[in-house]
Amino acid sequence: MSTQNTTNPTLEEAQAILKPFNCIEGKTVNSEAEKALVRQALLLLTEHSDYQILGICASTTAQALSALKTYSSALGYQPPLELDSVDGSVYLKFNPNSGLCYLDSYPGEHRGVLVSCQSAYEAGINDMYGHLPLDLFE
Repeated sequence: MSTQNTTNPTLEEAQAILKPFNCIEGKTVNSEAEKALVRQALLLLTEHSDYQILGICASTTAQALSALKTYSSALGYQPPLELDSVDGSVYLKFNPNSGLCYLDSYPGEHRGVLVSCQSAYEAGINDMYGHLPLDLFE
């Protein structure tokens, strides 16, 4: 692979940046520069998909709603932010295509945001990335 251009990654570079976020390896972001690179890569890939579904694993309802608000704003969505609070760790799912948004308790250890890129065409981006940092767009 070519040297990654940190100002404007290509589509292939963006996919390579996000590939380690595969829900299995537990990749973490260790610096503000790395966070900016992940943010740019995600925004580029979401431009090449029709819509995205968000899955948020958080320690509290407030954390989940904060991540929903910042990710949705960055991706151009208006999610409902009036959800009943749940005690303890939560999972929040938002599908902007159907309008579905729900919050439930979550017994798992993972924390972060899953972004599932959905495309109607095979040439579009149809991949899931995560767990991305809850505060990626703060």
